[in-house]
Amino acid sequence: MTPLVLEGHGVRLEPLAAEHREGLLRAGQSADVWAFSPEGVGLTPSQHFERWFARSLPLVGSDAVLPFAVRRLADGALVGSTRYLNYEPAHRRVEVGNTWYSPPARGGLVNPACKLLLMTHAFVALKVQRFELKCDLRNVASQAAISKLGASREGVLRRHLVLGDGYTRDTVYFSVLDREWPQVEAGLLARLVALG
Repeated sequence: MTPLVLEGHGVRLEPLAAEHREGLLRAGQSADVWAFSPEGVGLTPSQHFERWFARSLPLVGSDAVLPFAVRRLADGALVGSTRYLNYEPAHRRVEVGNTWYSPPARGGLVNPACKLLLMTHAFVALKVQRFELKCDLRNVASQAAISKLGASREGVLRRHLVLGDGYTRDTVYFSVLDREWPQVEAGLLARLVALG
């Protein structure tokens, strides 16, 4: 997980750095950004952000995780974050997750553009055969967004993770395989063209 910048389709993914803190803090001020956070409930958006940032920044340069700050190129604004995680080169797989965006950045080109950049790098440069995504079963919006990318829903791991507030979440798994990538890539490109 060598830190690198991925850019295209109106977004730039920059390895998370200290200088991203203030811009991302502003982007993360909506409570719904953190609704399914592993920290659990009862924290303000700023508290969620500070815990997330403190956990995330030291991961840059690690073997299996690479967090990114997401910058929208049209106005240069930081609008959220996403990351590679659980990179397993021996098994030729990587996961993308811990994704969040400010509400104004949702529903447009940001998420499909980010996922296209991440999948392209994963399948072409990292040569993975499996690209994984997962989310909290309660997070219906994320499930819809992942399905819209062209990923296949594989199933639910029941009572999978204990969150910070003691809630035990069920986790929904999705994937895109290398043999499915050309069709998924074509779908994402067509979607981005339609979005302008």
